[in-house]
Amino acid sequence: MAEKTTWKQVGISFVHLYYQHFNVNIQLSALCYTDTTIFCFQKRLQFQKIQHSITSQDHPPASDNCILSMVVGQLKIDDDPVVGFHQLFALRNTKDNWM
Repeated sequence: MAEKTTWKQVGISFVHLYYQHFNVNIQLSALCYTDTTIFCFQKRLQFQKIQHSITSQDHPPASDNCILSMVVGQLKIDDDPVVGFHQLFALRNTKDNWM
């Protein structure tokens, strides 16, 4: 049971940090990536302001010492209507850092 708590704590901490960086300055979110990370954004990535609101998240373990962090929420970009979003992160522990 302690491992499940660790998966959840790591996932929640990562998601909080990632979206905090993304909402303030998208360049800061790059700190959460490695040189092998793939980032996909549908439509456009040019905006003046952005706000994520997380409605649910789950962080189950996966093979190869990974945690899958699945996030669902609402996204507000500039003056556009609010839209739903989902994002999946595969977090791997490398040198005591989850990325």
